Amino acid sequence: MHSFPRIHVITDSIDVVRGVAGLDDIAVQIRVKSNDARAYELAAAAVEICRPAGTMVLVNDRVGVALAAGADGVHVGADDLPVEVVRRVLGPAAIVGATCRTPAAARAAVAAGASYLGAGPAFHTSTKDGLPPPLGPAAIAAVAGAVPGTPVLAIGGITADRVPLLAVHGVAAVSAFAADPKGAAADFLAVLR
Repeated sequence: MHSFPRIHVITDSIDVVRGVAGLDDIAVQIRVKSNDARAYELAAAAVEICRPAGTMVLVNDRVGVALAAGADGVHVGADDLPVEVVRRVLGPAAIVGATCRTPAAARAAVAAGASYLGAGPAFHTSTKDGLPPPLGPAAIAAVAGAVPGTPVLAIGGITADRVPLLAVHGVAAVSAFAADPKGAAADFLAVLR
């Protein structure tokens, strides 16, 4: 696998997956709030579409679903399984992402075996309930600065015009890709380069 994808498309829509599969510098993260059966069906379909296209597929929170679907890895949030447990279950080759809000948490997650980190929410977002207040660009940069060599993705309220404010490897977004996945990916790539 070449360098770690700089744009992570978080979705529960197979149409969005189809829209971005095979695009440059993209990973797909399947996030399904409902039951595991639906999450598995979607993840398995995403792997089927993305694997031949060379696009990484991650599953949000659900280690069992990722294993069952043959995904490339998992992203765990602060309230999910610990990184070291996920790493032990999935093995050394899997991609394991972790959400962090502080430099100390970032260093701990990398020490525990995280492949990359998500830092956020960067800005105000209404996509996910119960989030802490936005970190802002300076705090995101501090998280990224704490773990040189580990890709850090900003998440939360990410739009193409906000990307230049962020000193990170890449970005993860949900709503930005809902209407026009290909166009949004192109917009993000243009500003990340």
